[in-house]
Amino acid sequence: MHMKTLARLISLLAAGLASGQAVAAGFQLLEQNASGIGNAYAGSAAVAENASTIFFNPAGMTQLKEREVSAGLSLVRPTFKFSNRGSSTGVMTGAGDGNDAGSWAAIPNGYLSWALRKDLYVGVGFGAPFGLVTEYDNPWLGGAQAIKFDIKTYNINPSVAYRVNEKVSIGAGLSYQRMEAEYVRNATVTSAALAATRATLDAGDNRWGWNVGALFTLSPGTKVGVSYRSAIKHELTGRLSVNGPAAGASAALATGSAKAEVELPDTFILSVAQSLSDKWEMLGDVSWTGWSSIPKVDIVRTSGVLSGVTVQTLDTHFRDTWRYALGANYRMSDTLKLKFGIAYDQTPVQSAQHRLVSLPDNNRTWLSTGAQLRLDRGSLLDLGVAYLHVPESTIDNNQATLGRGYVKGAYDARVWILGAQYSMAF
Repeated sequence: MHMKTLARLISLLAAGLASGQAVAAGFQLLEQNASGIGNAYAGSAAVAENASTIFFNPAGMTQLKEREVSAGLSLVRPTFKFSNRGSSTGVMTGAGDGNDAGSWAAIPNGYLSWALRKDLYVGVGFGAPFGLVTEYDNPWLGGAQAIKFDIKTYNINPSVAYRVNEKVSIGAGLSYQRMEAEYVRNATVTSAALAATRATLDAGDNRWGWNVGALFTLSPGTKVGVSYRSAIKHELTGRLSVNGPAAGASAALATGSAKAEVELPDTFILSVAQSLSDKWEMLGDVSWTGWSSIPKVDIVRTSGVLSGVTVQTLDTHFRDTWRYALGANYRMSDTLKLKFGIAYDQTPVQSAQHRLVSLPDNNRTWLSTGAQLRLDRGSLLDLGVAYLHVPESTIDNNQATLGRGYVKGAYDARVWILGAQYSMAF
């Protein structure tokens, strides 16, 4: 292949990573490709239909052509509308329900796979595996617990795959991950001056992680994939800024440096892809996420007279979760494949008492569909849409003794996902 063309492809991947720095939504982002949306990501570690297998199971690269590139974009629109049902939030009571804390977000991805020889492949992926944005209109009654919570991750994932024989392939990768967090809230709800004073934490960190996978071809029509992605422990360091009428009135309201430790969870996936006929293919997925790695998040001062003191704890009490997905593909013609999927996704939030206004999450059911178009011999375009049904999420979070009020109510929540993925073999 001409080196000028290759340079353009690499530039495309880099552009996808750069645009991903603008926004991310949701805490665990399955949208590491858009081609899986139509199947609700069923079969994610077994299908290996384009270079995005680098994220879900690097062993799948052995199923690809000699060189493949894949780039996509997912647009995500969560809705989080709060209804007050008995909150008691001091001077902020009656200040409003914060409107919709969700908004549109764009999640890009890019991958490149290359066969060094018949059974040995290398590749690299770019994506954002975790992210969260909730932002309320200010003032609102829960502002002392959170006005804005924004988590972003950027992941670079060089990988290698080896075909042991015609039935077994293995793969592994390293992840260089950047995590950034912004957390904004009112100081307290005990007085008008304090309620008008904002505390903002801006912090970030870079860490390494790893992933492994295996793909088993049990028969020409049956593939089973397993993959594991490690936890990554971030020590976020940055600045805690205090602005407003009460700023600097005490050591607790002074601007200075701060840190927070967050261990992003490990994940395990077991997938199957089964051909039923020349027209139909069935897909299945069971995945586990170790969210209990985040039982709480302590925000600790690292400067001033309060250096070493925990100034706030986010009591998440997260639990480990399971996700189950079923999908089907129908090959309508040589150039068109239709995709369908359904999934049940557990939330790590254990109860209304531990539901945070910054993460008003609940179990959700995915309903997905999509299509794959073959544009020419080496090019594919995938389109997908998913609706995530989220039942009413109640919150009963009492932080009144800490000066942050008692938020009691319910969230009306749902999520729409739209995506497109272009893949090319060359």
